[in-house]
Amino acid sequence: MAKTVNGVEADKLNTLVETVKADPNKGKVEFRAETSWVNGAHSKTKIRGFALEADETQGLLGSDKAPNPVELVLASLGSCLAVGFAYNAAAMGINIRSLDIGIKGNLDLRGFLGISDRIRPGYQKIMATCKIDSDVPQEKLEELCKYVRRTSPVGDIVGNAEPLEIVLES
Repeated sequence: MAKTVNGVEADKLNTLVETVKADPNKGKVEFRAETSWVNGAHSKTKIRGFALEADETQGLLGSDKAPNPVELVLASLGSCLAVGFAYNAAAMGINIRSLDIGIKGNLDLRGFLGISDRIRPGYQKIMATCKIDSDVPQEKLEELCKYVRRTSPVGDIVGNAEPLEIVLES
């Protein structure tokens, strides 16, 4: 019977790691999303069989029908960190009883509104606060936290994004 830690089948995770180590091409994946504008700030995105909506708050002239795009970035980061903690803890044999991640981001609207080209339109700072309930010592959780920070794909996207390329098709 497969050993499951934190809801993760550790043997399958180790097999995946060894497969990608042996053939790095098997580690190259592509993700896709298709977004359609609805009206105003409201949009709908399809990802595989899932649908997400985005809108702006009324304060930013939206209809507040869904989280705004920068809030969805925070949700993506929190979800990515949660996966990172669960998977890496499982690989290290750390049982997690509970994990809660609070994320906040600060941005200056002057960049988004085009008022100042000296101010980036995105987040100036993002802070994640993690509460982990586990039997391991604090030092082991700090080691896990550093590893998750270093290996988080969304953390990397947010912290080290390459310039965005937008191709206009006719």
